[in-house]
Amino acid sequence: MLDALNWPGFAELSLAGLLFLCCAAFLAGAVDAIVGGGGLIQLPAMLLLLPGGEVIYSLATNKVAAIAGTAAAARTYAKRTPIDWQAALSMAIVALLGSLGGAVLADALPSQVLNVIVLLALAVVGIYTWRKPELGSSDAPRFERRAQLLVMLAGGALIGFWDGIAGPGTGSFLVFLLVGLVGFAFVTASATAKVVNVATNIGALAFFIPAGKVLWGLALVMAASNMAGSVLGAMVAAKRGSGFVRRVFLTVVVGLVISLGWKLAAGV
Repeated sequence: MLDALNWPGFAELSLAGLLFLCCAAFLAGAVDAIVGGGGLIQLPAMLLLLPGGEVIYSLATNKVAAIAGTAAAARTYAKRTPIDWQAALSMAIVALLGSLGGAVLADALPSQVLNVIVLLALAVVGIYTWRKPELGSSDAPRFERRAQLLVMLAGGALIGFWDGIAGPGTGSFLVFLLVGLVGFAFVTASATAKVVNVATNIGALAFFIPAGKVLWGLALVMAASNMAGSVLGAMVAAKRGSGFVRRVFLTVVVGLVISLGWKLAAGV
């Protein structure tokens, strides 16, 4: 049996439980690297195995594992896919600030209302992508350079805010913003989204770490697993192309809709 790392309400975590969490982190990293939505796998696994602790500990520890994976995926994409670094880093900065704001206001916002909004948005995103098979098949910018940057900054701030509240679907929303509004191909969008997602995780951790909410032992083990999955996922996405990423995107969006719908129906 393994020390539970001072998890409130838990004395220990079994080896089998730890291995399960590492497998979940690996799979989450792979899915997240391809198109976002890894939190749909990793966070519920933590909440299932560690029900005796406060949810905030799961959220904070999940962020550490996620940031390791997104950073590794961003590095892998950068080697294989062209990234507009000026636009990506500008978007990342405002997304980080949005994430900070989301973390600050998390307790004051009605989570049920936000979950309904996100559920509806994901449903629209999924239907729109499904009905337009040519969407994201290649880079087709829809705006002049300055307008494109403004769209990316505004979208990055809003999605970063949502990620700061620990909302689901952040990576998928980033990908859809870059594909559906900006006009990137799916692979290019996924690469850019990883850079931005690193920043949103940093923003949230800027609050979680000083507050002592991260379970570092568990976080580091899961981070290594998430990182391995992320590298694999990014390599597969870059190799298989935008058509493959689109199929995974639709699968993840359907999963997120089902997950959020169940959560709302259960009143969680």
